[in-house]
Amino acid sequence: MKKTVLLLSIWIGFLFMTVSQENYSHISPVSPVNQSTLLGVGKAFLDDSYLSPLRYRGTSVSLMHDRIKGTSYVKGRLLMQQQFLIQTAITKNPTASASEYYGNLDYRLTGFYPLLKGDNLKIYGGGGWGASLGGMYNVRNSNNPGSLKVSTNLHLSAIALYNWKIFTFRWQVGTPFAGMFFSPEYGHSYYEIFTLGNGKGTVHFGSFHNQRALRNYFSVDIPLHNITLRAAYLGDYYHSHVNDLITRIVSHQFMAGFAVESLNFGGKRARNNTSLPSVYY
Repeated sequence: MKKTVLLLSIWIGFLFMTVSQENYSHISPVSPVNQSTLLGVGKAFLDDSYLSPLRYRGTSVSLMHDRIKGTSYVKGRLLMQQQFLIQTAITKNPTASASEYYGNLDYRLTGFYPLLKGDNLKIYGGGGWGASLGGMYNVRNSNNPGSLKVSTNLHLSAIALYNWKIFTFRWQVGTPFAGMFFSPEYGHSYYEIFTLGNGKGTVHFGSFHNQRALRNYFSVDIPLHNITLRAAYLGDYYHSHVNDLITRIVSHQFMAGFAVESLNFGGKRARNNTSLPSVYY
């Protein structure tokens, strides 16, 4: 069952990646791309019973690149989003006598279909695939100082866009519903897993019964002369409970950066396009 779900998750992820790449060859030359790069700072709260029974809290810093692209699929209605997130945190225990470090790389590919398209309000629903790789390091532990966090999931997501005067507000929420994640058993050392090869019971099927997560993202675009400033709030919540081990990672961050709307096309269309002459070819 676990191997089947893992293969299914990888296959669907590969399918989404293929569709995303195919968009470059089938998409209309005037299909827009909205992308932004944001830097975030905020608070992080870490609970990992494999490392410590205490909650560690501290400062979180992240970098996110968000890209939403029009496609030619479903009569040009389907949107494809790619989101990259790099997140780090430096935390301390309640007495500030020990530190715990956290780092994570997260990638998500999501397709969205319009559910409502009004003059000022647009609502999209969809789903996709995501994967993350990260971990925690506790400076106090000498035997098992680190905890690896690896997962791949299928997820559901929704976006609401609202235009008010010169501002554009966006709210996006997403949650995984099925996938695989890594977790050792209670007292299971990483030396035993990776050096001695005893990795039994470390890969688990994940769903709402043992893995819950929610990403809440709210942003506002503010046009300033020839640039668009994007200010945002990013709230991430992750919780897993398996093998008598509990992991909880919560972060709240304020983010700011710039957003651009562009027309991306290549091949002969870039070389021979008369309406948008190339500065290179």
